[in-house]
Amino acid sequence: MMRAAVLVVAVLVAGPAVAQTNRVDTVTPSAPELAPYGSYAIGVRTIQAIDRNRPDILATKEGGPTVRSDRTLTLEVWYPAALAAGQQSGGDYRTITRDPTIQTTLHGKAVRDAAPMSTGGPFPLVIVSHGYPGNRFLMSHLAENLASKGFVVASIDHKDSTYDDQKAFGSTLYNRPFDQLFVLQEMDHLGRRGSGSFLAGVVDASRTGIVGYSMGGYGVVNVIGGGYSKASETLTGGPPNRLLAERGAANPEYQRARDARIKAAIAIAPWGMQTGFWDAEGLKGIKTPVLFVAGSVDDVAGYEKGTKAIYAAAVNADRYLLTFINANHNAGAPIPAPAETYVAAAEGRPAPFSHYADGVWDTVRMNNILDHFATAFFALHLKGEVDKQAYLDPGWKGFKRGTTAGLTLDHAQPSK
Repeated sequence: MMRAAVLVVAVLVAGPAVAQTNRVDTVTPSAPELAPYGSYAIGVRTIQAIDRNRPDILATKEGGPTVRSDRTLTLEVWYPAALAAGQQSGGDYRTITRDPTIQTTLHGKAVRDAAPMSTGGPFPLVIVSHGYPGNRFLMSHLAENLASKGFVVASIDHKDSTYDDQKAFGSTLYNRPFDQLFVLQEMDHLGRRGSGSFLAGVVDASRTGIVGYSMGGYGVVNVIGGGYSKASETLTGGPPNRLLAERGAANPEYQRARDARIKAAIAIAPWGMQTGFWDAEGLKGIKTPVLFVAGSVDDVAGYEKGTKAIYAAAVNADRYLLTFINANHNAGAPIPAPAETYVAAAEGRPAPFSHYADGVWDTVRMNNILDHFATAFFALHLKGEVDKQAYLDPGWKGFKRGTTAGLTLDHAQPSK
């Protein structure tokens, strides 16, 4: 116990960089132009949404009837806020880490339960979807950043897929796209005038962007038109009774059900290509503008046979591929590793730290770069800010001299 206490003190007093411990809002002087926070104060609230009568994968047996039950999702919602006189920006997120026995407090700019802005809206919606496992705070750097720029951001705790609720993988394989689409529907309902929600008149779900990391990216690829392959229906560990066929490329109802409210997507290290969940024919169904983000040595989702292969096969989409050279699976998405995971690593438990960190890249630098590109991409496609196109074109607009080292940005237009 004494050793752990000494380590905590060492972490907290080690120097200026560590003085930023557990902050999700750090923007360094070398960050690109669109990384700093915008002009809006930020509010944040926690809400729950219940999808009635969803197929229950964990209770359904192969060859038996599909069991159904209500599925409750916890959402963290960030939004442009109108702070009261004297109310200061800033607040905490008390949560857990990759090791659910390790608690942490994150610090950011959002104010808990602040009043939403009553002018300037309604604001476009961005849905954020974590990996397996993860939680709704894993990409809170991006959520806060976008909310400060006039977006409403809803980040999902995916049931059966969080740090303290990690169940059999088949549930995540089936539910991830359905969760994302359900949250879109729920946010649309809450944003309607007369809904009784604090979001009424604040969020415009007809202009929605979606961000997914790892298994969240798997869901995003499917949601925007990448129908599952026939082979995926019977892969080991998958949902029973070929239930993935509901969102398979061979199902004509699947493509007809694509949600036109989703105008743009960001898929970060999307998992699944290297294990056969898509093929080139199925990925032709993607027509939504999409920014893929990946590390070039990703050993979880794959790069050449993973994210880059999805990018290459999505031939009917206007698409980008941002690559962090020599980064692994944690490219850009996760927040900086909380201080408590440093302590765990020093005690011989490295897994909680490595869940967030990269062996080559500094996490804050990657977060700043992702926030910059997400700002440009969503401002262009959800707000129609055509001047932001320049930040996506060759030339690295907005980057300071010498700060593009280790990055590549590819672009491909839809096939004619």
